[in-house]
This record gives sequence, structure tokens and C-alpha cells, in this order.
Amino acid sequence: MVFSVTLHVLILGIAVAGWSWTSQEHEPPPRSIAARLITQQKPEPSPVVDPVDQQKLDEERKAEEQRQQKEAERLRQEEEARRIAEQKREEEQKKLQQQKEQERKQAEAKERQARKAREEEAARKKAEAQARERERQKAEEEKRRQEEARKKAEAEKRRQEELRKQEEAERKRQEELARQEAERKRLEAERKLREQQLEAQAEAARRALEEQARRQQEAAAAKAREARMLSESEKYQALIRERLSQAWYPPSSATEDMTARLQITLLPTGELAGVKLVDSSGNTAFDNSALSAVRSLSRYPIPEDRDTFERYFRQFTIEFNPRRLR
Repeated sequence: MVFSVTLHVLILGIAVAGWSWTSQEHEPPPRSIAARLITQQKPEPSPVVDPVDQQKLDEERKAEEQRQQKEAERLRQEEEARRIAEQKREEEQKKLQQQKEQERKQAEAKERQARKAREEEAARKKAEAQARERERQKAEEEKRRQEEARKKAEAEKRRQEELRKQEEAERKRQEELARQEAERKRLEAERKLREQQLEAQAEAARRALEEQARRQQEAAAAKAREARMLSESEKYQALIRERLSQAWYPPSSATEDMTARLQITLLPTGELAGVKLVDSSGNTAFDNSALSAVRSLSRYPIPEDRDTFERYFRQFTIEFNPRRLR
């Protein structure tokens, strides 16, 4: 606002100054025109002029011509200065008019902006008022809905309570019927259970006798099988010791106190699967001779019965001693 007032005052001062300068200009004096009348009269004979006078006349004529030229130049310069001043004044007036037009447009733009702002503010207030009204109506509608829901909930609660009482009475009646039926079934089940227990006891006694007889038979058969397996294993063990004693060549350094204990693993075909020194005799040559004897047999004598093989010959140990093999 201050800038606008200052600009207006400055423009007004320039306009007043320009008007003052324009009004003080003096109109240029009218140009003098030198004219000479030419007639068709016969030329008069030129008067005789003295050379001195003629020179003086020529000088006066030249001086007059120079004065007229200077006067013409002065008038031209004054005219040019007046034209420039007029052009400058017109340009300043044009600038002033343009500035006033720009200020008018700015004022109109500000007015439009202010009017738009007032309209927007009015629209905003109207929208806020409408929103508050909608919120109020919504709150009232929500309050009414909640009140209806509360009444419905209370009615539903009373109905559910009545229904619960009816269901509770029915449940108690059904429970009493079920209890009576369960009591009848329990007595019937107890009767049947006693009968079943008596039958089961008799059946258990019979099965116990049968099981005892079966176990006795199995024990006798197992004992006989064990005796047969043991006898057969002793026979094949004796065969294996005999074969190993034939294949074993103790070293000359062996003594009767040396004993090497080896673990032998066989395949069901009687072939050697592996041998391992379990207890060393303390003499490497003695131990190696025992290992060589075990490895020298391509096939070991084993029983045909698979159970006897698995129990006694799948894996067993044997002691090498110069006096005995066991």
C-alpha cells in the first residue's frame, strides 16, 4: 500500500513538472521570408557601381546570408527541441496511463481475489454448517438407532431368559429321565458284568491251564532244541578247532604261556567275513601266526540250522595256545 501511494505521488509530480515545462515554452518567431517581385519590364541598365561599394555590398550580402542561415539553424534546433520535448511528454503520459492501467488491473485482480476469497470463505462456512448439521442429524439418528437397538436387546434378553428357563426345565426333565434310564442300564450292566466276569473267570482259568500246558510244551521243546543246538555247536566248534590246529604253525619263539585271543566273524556260507585280535599274546610273530591260520581257511564247517549259526557261529572268539585251542 505504501509503495502504491509513493508511486502515485511520484507520477503526479512528473506530470505537473512536464506540464510546467511545456507551458513555459516560447513559440518560435515566425520565419522571415525574403521575396522579390519579378516583372516583365525591360531590364534597366545596371547602374555603375564603384568597385569599393560593390565589395561592401557583397560582404553585407554574405553577412546577411550567414545571419539567415544561423537563424534558420536556430529555428530548426528550437523546433527539434520542441518536438523532442513533446515526444518525451507524450511518452511520459503514455507511461503514466499504462501505469494507471496496470494499477487498475492489479486493483481489479486484488478485488477479484478478495471476492473469490470471500466466496470461498462463505462456501467453507456453508460447508462447515452443512457438515455440522449432517453430524447433528447423524448423531440423532445414531442415538435413535442405539435406543431402538437397546430396546430390541432388552426384549431379546427377556425372550432369551424365558427360553433359557424353558430349556432349563426341559433339561432337568430330560436329565431325570436320563438318570432313571442310566440307573436302569447301570443295574442291567452290573448284572451282565457279573455274568461276564463269571464267564471270563471260567474262560481265564481254562486259558491259564491251556497256556500253562503250552508253556510247558514250549519249554520242553526249547530245552530239547537248546540241547540239540548246543550239541551241534560243540561238534562244529570241535571241527573248527581241528581245522585251525592243522592250519596253525606257531613260531619257534612261542612258549606255553603265550595266548592270543581272536574274534572271528563268518558268513552264512561258512566263508570268513572278518577276524580281529582281541587280546594279544605279547609276541607279534605269535599273533600273526594265529591270524594267518584263521585267514588260511577258505570255508569253515558250520551247521545247516540258521538259528544255531546265528547264535554260535555268526561271531565267536577262539584262543590260540601252543598246548590247546579253545
